Amino acid sequence: MKKLFIVKHKYDFDRIIKSKNRRKNDIFIIYSVTNDLPYARYGISVGKKLGNAVYRNRKKRQIRSIIDNLEKGYIKNKDYIIILREKGKYLEYQELNSNLKSLLIEGKDKK
Repeated sequence: MKKLFIVKHKYDFDRIIKSKNRRKNDIFIIYSVTNDLPYARYGISVGKKLGNAVYRNRKKRQIRSIIDNLEKGYIKNKDYIIILREKGKYLEYQELNSNLKSLLIEGKDKK
């Protein structure tokens, strides 16, 4: 994932989460809001309750990999915040992939 496609700033995270446009399941919460850019941007959050820094960074790398592999199916002109919930702590890559894909594709079909 290129740095251009990443939501980095706290004020962007706050703006997207305050929009309250969300989809969720047992594993993920995904907030989204329309942006003025010709591409989608993504922010990933894994809370401290889920583990130490090494573990959290591993989960973030897995989620980034899933996003890179599914990038063709995303809606353009959107900002996304993807939050991993506690039930996703022990899931393997394939299970994370199927859950995230189902949420993102479900959201695309509604548009």
